[in-house]
Amino acid sequence: MARRWPCKDSRMATLRITTIAGARPQFVKAAAMSRAFAASGQFEERLVHTGQHYDYQMSEAFFRELDLPAPAVNLGIANLPHGAMTGRMIEGIEADLMARRPDAVLVYGDTNSTLAGALAAAKLAIPAIHVEAGMRSGRADVPEEINRIVADHVCGLLLCSSEAALQHLAKEGLAAKARLIGDLMYDVTLFASGRVEASGIRARLRLAAGGYSLLTLHRAENLGAPARLARLVAYAREAGQGQPIIFPVHPRTGAFLKAESIALDEITLVEPLGYFDFHALIADAAQVMTDSGGVQKEAYFHARPCITLRDETEWTETIDAGWNRLWTQPAYSTPRRSIPDYGNGHAAREAVSAIAAFLAA
Repeated sequence: MARRWPCKDSRMATLRITTIAGARPQFVKAAAMSRAFAASGQFEERLVHTGQHYDYQMSEAFFRELDLPAPAVNLGIANLPHGAMTGRMIEGIEADLMARRPDAVLVYGDTNSTLAGALAAAKLAIPAIHVEAGMRSGRADVPEEINRIVADHVCGLLLCSSEAALQHLAKEGLAAKARLIGDLMYDVTLFASGRVEASGIRARLRLAAGGYSLLTLHRAENLGAPARLARLVAYAREAGQGQPIIFPVHPRTGAFLKAESIALDEITLVEPLGYFDFHALIADAAQVMTDSGGVQKEAYFHARPCITLRDETEWTETIDAGWNRLWTQPAYSTPRRSIPDYGNGHAAREAVSAIAAFLAA
């Protein structure tokens, strides 16, 4: 017998959505969705911030810059081991959901916040929706892969950024729950394009357009082994070919670099940047080097070549289209071409339509 979710008739009343977010890329996607929810006139959204990214530039600055409404609550859960962090998030989210009983819960991506939100909703029989569903790296030992697989299997609606994601879900028997909407990060890139041009970050750092590389590193798989982190930094210095390398350093990464006394040479560490400054640096960089899934796509949106500092990527279409390569590959695999899966900048509108249909079914 098919499971029937308890929900309101979408034609009769405003639908109440609780969004769970806690990390920088999730705030970016939530900004696009919040605007689309408001424009639809059909939804009332409430944002729960888990606190996973807790410093100003990795959290509060994004709300201000992207016109994202302030969170209704900040659980303040950060800087803990995976089990403790996820468990405390589930407890806090569950309490909020029990008090509010929304019509649906929205989660993004592959962080501990994603997993906690999806599990808390599922345990309370509240429909859960996963944005950026179906991404797979093939690495079952990586925390992000575990988070996205579990979230996909407990959520009732899976909103995907690519055909590859749909195919992954079909192999796991989840095709009936999946919808292709495009990429929300492209929506936000277009929204912010004018402000990015006015950033002034290059002038402040005395950089010439096309005369530097941009580097980010933050994943646990790269920070957990000092020898690997040292190899990646050495690789980045070599790939920079003598040009300056700007490294907006995640607080945890900075602590690892200092503790291991890793040589930086041409690499300049800067504080975490706001959204517009960071995108301005991507737009004018000779290349981007990163272990972030979102930054791989953002490099493509700005037509910048990317080197992914991991042994695999879930965003395989960026490699197939010639814009991205793994650091273990000597060259880009194909001539560069566009990626139609990511849509035309209206992914949030498509997502809202899919959510309305899901809750009305």
